[in-house]
Amino acid sequence: MKIRTIKTIVSAQRINMGGHLLDQPLPVNGIDSIDPFLLVHHWDEPVKPGGKQSELGVGPHPHRGFSPVTFIFKGSVRHQDSIGNTAVISEGGTQWMHAGNGIVHSERPGIELVKNGGEQEFIQFWVNTPSKYKMEPPYYLPISADDTPKIKKENAEISVVAGEFESLIGPAKTYSPQTLLRIETEASTKLMLPIPERYNTILYILNGKLSADGKNAKSKDMIWFENDGASIEIDILEPSRLIILSGEPIGEPVAAYGPFVMNSQEELQQAVNDFHIGNMGTLNETFDS
Repeated sequence: MKIRTIKTIVSAQRINMGGHLLDQPLPVNGIDSIDPFLLVHHWDEPVKPGGKQSELGVGPHPHRGFSPVTFIFKGSVRHQDSIGNTAVISEGGTQWMHAGNGIVHSERPGIELVKNGGEQEFIQFWVNTPSKYKMEPPYYLPISADDTPKIKKENAEISVVAGEFESLIGPAKTYSPQTLLRIETEASTKLMLPIPERYNTILYILNGKLSADGKNAKSKDMIWFENDGASIEIDILEPSRLIILSGEPIGEPVAAYGPFVMNSQEELQQAVNDFHIGNMGTLNETFDS
């Protein structure tokens, strides 16, 4: 099985998002997107105790035309949306949402984290949706750590969130072929990960250090692999946490404006208009404190 080579390794940029500092490995350094992946944000900021849930996290905001997905690594994220869902997902879980023709949601820390304070770390990434599915009804799927299939390889635990990996099938529903993995591993581990050659594939390191294709990568680095093999081989040099986002390219025009991702400027303008006249619903938040 041919091993993939590396196209490039880039370091995440530190950005200010609404007063919060976070790491952004995509887009970065002239790489606008890696089809079907549009954006990757790494949030790692503690929550101070004694605050108000209503003043933390991100308040109600709309989306259309893609899937915003959140992998929770520490703490918790409380989701509410305009189609009636409320859920809290903690460490090891995933908030999976397909915005479809429009949804309004909020993302706040869970009440125990708000009261007691503590670490909060998650990855949010945006996955584009093929045009024929962009205007489907939205849906939301909370996936707990227990609901996420896992496999042991060497000294690593691999969680399969979406797609098929070594006979395991992830619970998330995708609109184009994808394999999305979360990996925690000890040092001195060699991993061989089969990935379809046609899938665009990126690897992001939350923390740790590894080697692939003779090159070293460290915490907050993103590796973009060439599509020249059917597997990825990595040598873990330090205890590491990482994610692998791989998916078949959609190959369609992308028109993006803020929280909307469509195929044309006309569709974007329609999305803005639909939001302002209430066609994406409304969210009247309730709080646990």
